[in-house]
Amino acid sequence: MTVHAEWTKLRTLPSTTWLGLTVLVATVAFSALATLAVDTSQCPTPTECFEDTTRVSLWGVRVAQVAVAVLAVLAVTNEYGNGLIQTTLAANPRRWTVLAAKAAVVTALVLAAAVPGVLGSLLAGRFILPGNGFAPANGYPPLSLADEPTLRAAVGTVLYLGLVALLAIGVGTAVRDTAGAMIVVFTLLFSFPVVTQLVSDPKWQERLEKVAPMTSGLAVQATTALERQPIGPWAGLGVLAGWAGAALLVGALLFRFRDA
Repeated sequence: MTVHAEWTKLRTLPSTTWLGLTVLVATVAFSALATLAVDTSQCPTPTECFEDTTRVSLWGVRVAQVAVAVLAVLAVTNEYGNGLIQTTLAANPRRWTVLAAKAAVVTALVLAAAVPGVLGSLLAGRFILPGNGFAPANGYPPLSLADEPTLRAAVGTVLYLGLVALLAIGVGTAVRDTAGAMIVVFTLLFSFPVVTQLVSDPKWQERLEKVAPMTSGLAVQATTALERQPIGPWAGLGVLAGWAGAALLVGALLFRFRDA
């Protein structure tokens, strides 16, 4: 019943459909642009390009996550903006149940958009990359989900977007203000890479990369040279899950113990 109510509220938000479509389209479109931008002619030889073609083909998720964060934040803060939160809690005073239902509905919608977006990105890469020199003759097999690293990158990318949604829901619940929540989420996602570039000490750069929610989370897309990555694929996704869990915990506690 609570899940159905949350789905009804989310579905009737004017922005939901457009943001859901944006997640799908942005993932595919910007991934395709990224694959079009790489070419073996930029390398010493075609066989010495060492480009992670799977990761390049999934680059669009970096843009799509913005729409995911906006969708998730609005799903929470919109109720505070229009006062509907009072009606929600009057109908169901169990606040943690309300938050869990909202998180489940928003994450399910994000995953539903992420799956075709990721599959479309890989399909675009499969068609575009050979024309840019990333062909079997040069040592680059076609992208395929039958390849375990590519499958892991695809599944991990879908999960990444789901975790970004959970992070944004937690922050939105804690902050309750749309602009403020978006600032916090985008700061968490995008400030770490900037700060890392400003740090001159390689050891501290690596440490920051290991705890950064976006950098560590997107490590799951890596399929080559894993030994040179600051963190392992699933471990990196686990770091993002930790950030999302912490945000949800803070949001849930504040939601439970303060006035609506």
